[in-house]
Amino acid sequence: MLRVLDNLKGWQKTFLAMLHDCVASMVALTVALSLAFGDFEFASGKLFPFYYVLLVVTLSQSLVFYLGGLYKGIWRFSSAPDLIRVVRGAILAVMVSYLILFLTTRLDHIPRSSLIIDWLILVVLLGGGRFSYRLLRELFVIDKRSPDLVNVLIIGAGSSGEQLARSIQKNPSLKMRAVAFVDDNRSYVNKWIHRIPVAGTTEQIAEICERYKVKKIILAIPNLNSENLRRIVELCQGVKATLKKLPKMSDLLLDQIDVTQLQNIGLEDLIGRKAVVHEQKQISQMIEGKTVLVTGAGGSIGSELCYQIVKFKPRKLIVVELSEYNLYQLEQALFKVIPANQLVGVIADVRERDQMEKLFTEHLPQVLIHAAAYKHVPIMEKNPEQAISNNIHGTKMVAQLAVEYGLEKFVLVSTDKAVNPTNIMGATKRIAEMICQDYQSKSQTTKFVIVRFGNVIGSSGSVIPLFLKQIQEGGPVTVTHPEVNRFFMSIPEAAQLILQASVLGKGGEIFVLDMGAPVKIVDLARQLITLNGLEEGKDIQIVYTGLRPGEKLYEEVLFETESTLETAHPRIRVARARDVDEKFSLKLDAILGRGDFEVPLELKERVQSLVPEYIPYLKPEKERVQSQLLH
Repeated sequence: MLRVLDNLKGWQKTFLAMLHDCVASMVALTVALSLAFGDFEFASGKLFPFYYVLLVVTLSQSLVFYLGGLYKGIWRFSSAPDLIRVVRGAILAVMVSYLILFLTTRLDHIPRSSLIIDWLILVVLLGGGRFSYRLLRELFVIDKRSPDLVNVLIIGAGSSGEQLARSIQKNPSLKMRAVAFVDDNRSYVNKWIHRIPVAGTTEQIAEICERYKVKKIILAIPNLNSENLRRIVELCQGVKATLKKLPKMSDLLLDQIDVTQLQNIGLEDLIGRKAVVHEQKQISQMIEGKTVLVTGAGGSIGSELCYQIVKFKPRKLIVVELSEYNLYQLEQALFKVIPANQLVGVIADVRERDQMEKLFTEHLPQVLIHAAAYKHVPIMEKNPEQAISNNIHGTKMVAQLAVEYGLEKFVLVSTDKAVNPTNIMGATKRIAEMICQDYQSKSQTTKFVIVRFGNVIGSSGSVIPLFLKQIQEGGPVTVTHPEVNRFFMSIPEAAQLILQASVLGKGGEIFVLDMGAPVKIVDLARQLITLNGLEEGKDIQIVYTGLRPGEKLYEEVLFETESTLETAHPRIRVARARDVDEKFSLKLDAILGRGDFEVPLELKERVQSLVPEYIPYLKPEKERVQSQLLH
């Protein structure tokens, strides 16, 4: 029967609903008059003509129901607002129908008490029909024994969990069946919500999942903090069920919970970084109405910086990128939020002075954010000449042009790997910092600002996409060392803090972003395995491959000889940076001027002459001998 109704066209369903209400109107009037007269034989003579009264009341009330919007609602979703609409519609319908009777018959022989009785019965019949239909659907539309349904455990038996359960029950096409709740409020345990048991607390998740054969776990506590979220993820380890969550209440549309709004739990949720508080006015003063140039604009950080910058209405945004594909992707995204005449996309190499000087001459940028760099540690270890050429020579080129053209501000995006570097990438980024410090001492106009931070979640070179790919392929997940840890923040957070640090800079500072506590990489791998409904050791193996060339067990954000001072922003500190050697420029020119980039070890030794704390990675003697024999 329900399937037949579902297959009806819209006008056919409306016709059936109107027919139902017509019958309800006739029944309500008949019963009301019978109760008012005290018997069911009033039509024989006590009321004349009965059929005229019945016709007037039915037609007038049906017209009021239609005009009053009673057929705009969907019966299967009937709720309290629909009941209120029914009550109001019944009041108006009875008043209109009895007014017409009064004008045509003066209500002769019609008991006045029938008006109230008619309204009460009409409300019961109209509302009862609608809610009975909804109840029938909820009871029978889903075959509880269907093997196609996925058993769902809902974490949180509060209002969000209750709404989620109703949403699942109302949407059979989702092929899900809520079988249990868990909640740490013990007063809820062993209670029932919509015929679904609150089976226990979160500590019993593994046991409950096994008992109810759960395949999906949904976290229905929208504003759960990261500490409790990590605890729940740990409790879900070993459970073969995917873990989803509801969005934050601030992201919900009209605070209505819907199963279609489910999201994956990301590592940024587990790390639990607080939202960045912008100094909007200061950032606006730096960007609004000005020409801003971003190098490396197609990268993870560069592109997010562009998205953030356009919010502050620059006069023109110049995006410089070496990759054609990355530039195309960035332009397509930015064209949605910035007029085409305010965006200039340029394929250029920061190492090529002619290209960059032409760009400066044509567009006269006022603010430059230098995010172009080679950042992948193992690849740069194999190609040290490229790290030197791009990270050092490229930075020197654009910094020199910034001074020559009198830019207001030059912002260098640096890295925590520049601190006590053990790899060529980190060492070249440290030299890039020193270049900015050196040019600051020579410039009266341009303010050089350096922003140093750690890894970002989801960047193109991040370990997270690699882990996800390995999990999708069935493993193993490769981790270099069980003790290796890193600092992490999200890409939007990093971009926001870079802009915030930029406006704080007066020239020459190295700003250090608050990265929070370091996170073990193996813990991230385990959490990703759990979030994908798999079990470490059974479904996915974690394999330790050993530290790669130039890789540290842990990262730092300061040198031992540096200390930090507070700034106006709680998430940003400024380092008391070491002074740059007076002969730095000469040493740098000597390195860059030689141009013989054939011997990697010699290159690293030259870099070490500028960064004494840099300890180059050297292959073990056995590996070097084997390499020489092969050649």
